[in-house]
Amino acid sequence: MQFNHPPTLEDLQSMAEAAFSALPEELREAVRGAAILVEEVPDEETLEAMELQHPWELTGLYRGVPLTEKTHLAVPAEPDMIFLFREPILVEWIETGEDLFRLVRNVLVHEIGHHFGFSDEEITRLEDEG
Repeated sequence: MQFNHPPTLEDLQSMAEAAFSALPEELREAVRGAAILVEEVPDEETLEAMELQHPWELTGLYRGVPLTEKTHLAVPAEPDMIFLFREPILVEWIETGEDLFRLVRNVLVHEIGHHFGFSDEEITRLEDEG
């Protein structure tokens, strides 16, 4: 995909939806109901909670209860959400030269991995399968 302008929130949202649609069905089914949102940067509260100094340090975030910690009796306070952050993703895209769609896909897969409670090694394997 070629861009004559910096990719917008909508461009990244479209890429995230296409990447999600291309994931194996069992993976998509397991995160059904989780919202996938693209925002410019993480908010101050998130940065403080994660002890990050700059918003470009975080490309994505899973917010919710990992499947490994869910029980049938607990009612979630809010739906599971996967955030992709446009500016940090674009900075990484520029710095690495990686294909933007692949980068968006990897961030999405990484955050889905957190939904499953996967280790970083398991998440890296998932990312490499794409």
